Amino acid sequence: MVNLIIIDGSGHKVARTVRNREEYFAQRNTPENAKNFYDARGGNEAAKGNQVEYNYNDLLPDGVLKGCCHPSSTYAHDIDCGNEQEQIRIKNILLEKKDEIGLLELSGSARYGLHAVCRRQPGKTVRECQYALGMATHTEYDTNSRGLARILFTGPATADNLFYLDDAIFEEPLTVEQSAEEYQRLKKREKQGLEEVPPGAKKANKHYKPWEDGSKAPNSQLTIDNAQTSPAQTSDPFPVTERIRFIARGVMREKGLIESDFLDEGGRHTTVKMFLSGATQLLKKEELNGVLQELMPDHWNDQNIQQLVNDFYQNYTNPNQRLFKYQEQLFTQSRRLGGSEELIVNYQSSIVNSEALPPAMPQKLPQLIQLLVSKTPDIYKAAVAHAVFPALATHLCQVRFCYTDNVEHEATLMNCLMAGTGAGKGCIDKPIERIMADIERRDKENERRETEWKKDCQKKGANKDKLLRPEGLVIQIIDPDMTKPALVTRMDESEGHFVYVKLNELDLFEQLKGATGKQHFQLMCLAFDSDATYGQTRVGTQSVTARPMCRFNWNACSTILKGRRFFRNVLTDGPISRINFCTIPEQEIGSEQPIYGQYDSEFDEALKPYIDRLVGARGLIDCPQAYRLAQKLQQECAEFARLSQSDTYWNLSHRACVIAWLKACVLYVANGGKWEKSIEDFIRWSLNYDLWCKMQFFGADIERATHGEDSRIGTRGPRNLLELLPDEFTIEDAKRVRQQQGKSNENTSKMISQWKTRGYILQLTVDSFQKSERFRRK
Repeated sequence: MVNLIIIDGSGHKVARTVRNREEYFAQRNTPENAKNFYDARGGNEAAKGNQVEYNYNDLLPDGVLKGCCHPSSTYAHDIDCGNEQEQIRIKNILLEKKDEIGLLELSGSARYGLHAVCRRQPGKTVRECQYALGMATHTEYDTNSRGLARILFTGPATADNLFYLDDAIFEEPLTVEQSAEEYQRLKKREKQGLEEVPPGAKKANKHYKPWEDGSKAPNSQLTIDNAQTSPAQTSDPFPVTERIRFIARGVMREKGLIESDFLDEGGRHTTVKMFLSGATQLLKKEELNGVLQELMPDHWNDQNIQQLVNDFYQNYTNPNQRLFKYQEQLFTQSRRLGGSEELIVNYQSSIVNSEALPPAMPQKLPQLIQLLVSKTPDIYKAAVAHAVFPALATHLCQVRFCYTDNVEHEATLMNCLMAGTGAGKGCIDKPIERIMADIERRDKENERRETEWKKDCQKKGANKDKLLRPEGLVIQIIDPDMTKPALVTRMDESEGHFVYVKLNELDLFEQLKGATGKQHFQLMCLAFDSDATYGQTRVGTQSVTARPMCRFNWNACSTILKGRRFFRNVLTDGPISRINFCTIPEQEIGSEQPIYGQYDSEFDEALKPYIDRLVGARGLIDCPQAYRLAQKLQQECAEFARLSQSDTYWNLSHRACVIAWLKACVLYVANGGKWEKSIEDFIRWSLNYDLWCKMQFFGADIERATHGEDSRIGTRGPRNLLELLPDEFTIEDAKRVRQQQGKSNENTSKMISQWKTRGYILQLTVDSFQKSERFRRK
């Protein structure tokens, strides 16, 4: 039952019923409501209160909100998620259980919360239904949303904000008379203390986690409409077999496995080994054998497979071992599916990013970036925000910036977008095309001059004097099928400009690999390094002989698998650390098609001042704010490296900080030499996003290449080792944690000494320590 709340002539809130989807969409999708929603998301409290308001808890037959007393067949459930990643996590849980919980609508709120509207169980109060829903899905909710007069501020009904809508929400099976009778029954139920909720649910103020409530409900037989749950299922609403399948699917996804891999005769043994490396710590032996029996019914009991299972459980499992990040995530989510408390009591989650998603983009973006992503669907904005920088920097000519080590750099920026097949990697095409439009126009004119010169040369006989090559043939945009001589020529004639190429496929770089097979990787390294030259020396009179400064920016796209293969032989040689990586999150199956805005003349006009400032810049430019930001980012990366003791993260962070700093300098110049707080927030996010991608795509491979560790071991990224230790710990505890994370113990004393010096820990006795209050606050 959807009631639109409006203000009448006397200033009171009244309501009218919404009858269908079309009417509902028209109300929510007005430009004014969309503006209020996004302004509220940016922190504007007044805008939040100006959004469209709805009531779902009462029939409101006379349209009067105050003192309403006709409970409807629906109820609203308000969840404050706190951030976008948590919103996505909880959204997926609710959608997965939509039939069990009677879900009719699921929308996002301005502050990344969720508004769920569900069928109310007849004879049950809103509070009872909300408690049952919170228990079944392990979601925290707002206890203040139980009132019949409760209203919800609601944003636009767009694909990225309205996640589910059932037309049944516009139907109301209760008559006004039946609702009035229901109201009397429910009031009596409340007064007599017959509500089937624990006392904590009545005392809680706003934020309430029902599964953590130590008090017991008067009657544990709570049900949700359509759930068909029995009393025995209440504490475990989903069978243990479902939890086991959930964990198994999660392990397979983490390891990049599919069911057919288990049936492939050539790779079956390796596949099972990969699966065991992630599953033995999560499942009991009999549970795991049940999974294998489903995955490979004809082979699960083979002697070799069972020997593998026995070996893993005997040699690699440890009941006291803390889990990898993705394993903790699987346990946490399987617990929400009703997993046995006994199986998870020994595991404490320390997940920073529980959905294994990249860091969320700041709400307030620098003006230039805001413009460049303004026509881009939300799911692609992060990728576009990173991918535009090589094209922007290509407009700079002989512009230098001084880094914190007093080394001058030009804005060499290289970006690789790695995402799944069909993920929408073409999202970067239009923004880059618009940025490069002025350079492309000049290039076409110079290409025309070059073509005419070539034709004139062909007209000359073999013994005639050849015409000299025209001067000023600055052509910055290179064809994807470039050869080394062509690239050297373009660099030599660039007159201090960058040359640029956009590759739809990363492996097109192999045109340049040369006799050594690694020449294209050397080019990437030289381009990033300051004052490096690139070229060739040939004796032939017609051959290209030149060694110009290597000024080379590029964009490339690749699938994740192909990208990992492309770089697999140079993991520790430097190219990866010099490239800025980005990605596109995987979309749900059946998700709606993202819609782009129009890149029109108005967009070009808004972009032109920024491009003009980049083109007009020259010489050494000082940006003190970017300099100080680079120092901050270095300190933040160093602090996390000390806590995680991850060599890979530490090594990658050095050049990642340089890349982030160069981006800040480009934004500073484009903004007319004006610094904004939004630039700092954006660059910090950009750095974290870049490092997240590198650790996600290459972290485990680099670890293995560097340390030659067991290929069985893999991780999504560095862990904060101090977080994995109890508040009070010994040196032996620290050694054990290092071993569990695949690190040697030879540097344990050095690590402890570093932590003490930095004030992370306090020494209690000769070999025992305690986390400091400063660390706990962080």
